[in-house]
Amino acid sequence: MREDALLTGPLEPTNEWYAVAKIAGIKLCQAYRKQYGDDFISAMPTNLFGSGDRYDLAQGHVVAALIMKIEAASREGRDSIELWGTGTPMREFLYVDDLADALVFLMKTYSGADHVNVGTGREMTIRELAERIGKAAGWKGRFTFDATKPDGTPRKVMDISRLTTMGWKAQTAFDDAMRETYRQYVGARR
Repeated sequence: MREDALLTGPLEPTNEWYAVAKIAGIKLCQAYRKQYGDDFISAMPTNLFGSGDRYDLAQGHVVAALIMKIEAASREGRDSIELWGTGTPMREFLYVDDLADALVFLMKTYSGADHVNVGTGREMTIRELAERIGKAAGWKGRFTFDATKPDGTPRKVMDISRLTTMGWKAQTAFDDAMRETYRQYVGARR
């Protein structure tokens, strides 16, 4: 999804209100920039994970929820976890430390009214995400999928070509970031 694709079609129903909030923030920065002549810029991050995440099965994001489920299964000695949907939707994930680095980079190098996508440009299925979190946790179980539950958008990956052309790309390997995120979650839980 390129930056100029924003608002060119209907919002995905399971994500509509979150999308509206992000869009409102972008438009607010554009309005302040125009009204006050200040250098307000906007960045649109992809799905984030890392320290500071909301670990709440009802309100948290997919990575945090999977970490919680895998840690509980490991602690309880379970060998399987049931997940919603088919496991086939494609998503992109960015470590929060890489987002912080990208934002500092943009503040130093970018001065435009249009928002800039921030991500890795790499995608994986929800199944692969679950398996990689399981591996980071050292959990050897299996995942089952309840296809009667919603998948959400089939594919959501950012076109980050504007950002990479400016000279930035994420530096943290996904599996390294996931091991650290899982370690932090387990440490905080204790």
